[in-house]
Amino acid sequence: MAIFKDADRPEISMVSPAAAIPGGEFQIRGRNFARADRPRVLFGDVLAPVVIGSNSYVIAKVPDGAAVGKMVVESGMQSSPVWQCGIGVQIADSMHPVANPAVDTFGNIYATFSGSRGQKTPVSVYRVDVNYDVKPLVTDMMNATGLAFDRDGMLYVSSRYDGIVYQVAQNGSMSVYVEGMGVATGLAFDHDDNLYVGDRSGTIFKISRQRQIYVFCTMEPSIAAYHLAFGPDGNLFVTGPTTSSYDAVHRITPAGESEVYFRGLGRPQGLAFDAEGNLYVAASMGGRKGVVRIDPDRHAELYLSGPNIVGLAFTPSKAMVVATNNALYRVDVGIRGLLPG
Repeated sequence: MAIFKDADRPEISMVSPAAAIPGGEFQIRGRNFARADRPRVLFGDVLAPVVIGSNSYVIAKVPDGAAVGKMVVESGMQSSPVWQCGIGVQIADSMHPVANPAVDTFGNIYATFSGSRGQKTPVSVYRVDVNYDVKPLVTDMMNATGLAFDRDGMLYVSSRYDGIVYQVAQNGSMSVYVEGMGVATGLAFDHDDNLYVGDRSGTIFKISRQRQIYVFCTMEPSIAAYHLAFGPDGNLFVTGPTTSSYDAVHRITPAGESEVYFRGLGRPQGLAFDAEGNLYVAASMGGRKGVVRIDPDRHAELYLSGPNIVGLAFTPSKAMVVATNNALYRVDVGIRGLLPG
């Protein structure tokens, strides 16, 4: 009968990043991972593929079906104490978001089926209620792209096909709010409820509540979209992926003056702030894909790992909703998002 000592037991000392969705990877550091056998990693009772396995360092990929953030590393007959991590649970599939989802004050989640340019899809915008029931909301819009709520709870949706921004009521009926926005992509409202629209060909428009249209700022064109979010300082933050692997987040003052806020991201897309002023960006950094967190001192780290992420949003219950190019995931992160207004 083998006798094991606590000193031989696998022990996790650090895990990076804090969270992941299926397909994402955790880097696990510790000791005694491979004393008796190749290390095994489990999330709950679901075995994870091990990409790299050594005695002190393991990279494990989150498998489909993992829903419990209780991670252990096993070696031989021994297992480490449980390490708690954030695991994304899929709440909707068969979608095609190309930007952030939107969340209303009740916690309902809205996401698009955008389709390829000029493609007429059966459903343009879905609503996912608090019980995660998915229902069609808008059925007659071409290439729905950006989503945003005003302070009255009205949903606005941009179409990169016809350059129109639509107002959408709770029953799904829609009307034209403003048109002539070029290749209209990202949307955001400022503290005064002015709407900003990103025309990916090189312009950020500002639309007043009286629907007067101004050119707010001009930028380098994007190959995909402009993604917009207002920070707690009242500045507009913009990403617009190019062919570079070293793209930037831009900060634009209320006067329309642009500066580079942070550089060093691969294909940055949707972005959102938490209540502490941290910025979260769907991007890659150092070759690792997921959601990057940039603190107010502009220090960046990968916060969540996962492939094909295009956007994110925070819910009233302090969860993060992550949108990939075909699905939505909920990750219980305990983070309060920045409230508009």
